Amino acid sequence: MTATDIPTPVTLDRREGPYGEVVLRERGDDFEIIANGCFLMDTSDGRSERLLIDAALGALPDGRPDPAVLIGGLGVGFSLVRAAAGPRWGRIAVVEREQAIVDWHLEGPLARISGAALADPRTEILRTDLVTYLHTTTERYDALCLDIDNGPDWTVTEDNGTLYSPSGLAACRERLTPGGVLAVWSAQPSEAFEEALRNAGFHAVRTEEVAVARGVPDVVHLALRAN
Repeated sequence: MTATDIPTPVTLDRREGPYGEVVLRERGDDFEIIANGCFLMDTSDGRSERLLIDAALGALPDGRPDPAVLIGGLGVGFSLVRAAAGPRWGRIAVVEREQAIVDWHLEGPLARISGAALADPRTEILRTDLVTYLHTTTERYDALCLDIDNGPDWTVTEDNGTLYSPSGLAACRERLTPGGVLAVWSAQPSEAFEEALRNAGFHAVRTEEVAVARGVPDVVHLALRAN
């Protein structure tokens, strides 16, 4: 495909919220989400978002009944859809701080992707900031599947950086049940983040990759809380 073959994006909605501007665009058959001028994700692939869920489930101890998963970031809905498609998951909670993104799924163009998953009785949308929620809730989950940035080294807003700090990783660990898994999506591998996970008391730290057409692979960082 040449540059002239790439469809011109059409802005469907633009909102100013407490964390800045979020934009939903349509480019040909795909949708794109832009936050503060930074490309977040689109609907052209979704393999790595699905891997986020599959890898977390695969890392859980065998035989754990109805595990509860917290998905950080609704995005274009691929992670939620993958979780809802799996009969093994129990509670599926999704934290999303941008009201616009929730609206695009509930009553906008993205409903065609996530409508059935949102209607699943296991699904709950928590309209709050993920970092704040992790530090304030007493809920525990068997898996945390987090995808709110382009990775630990490329955050959407400055405040998100605390999620990958020692205090943020400690909060993640406290929100997990014994043996629970933390899965973090990133647009590139990060050896420094792997080391930060180990320093935060996680074990079995590893990274799974998804090859992309150009550049470094998307990855999912995985780590387990000790029993």
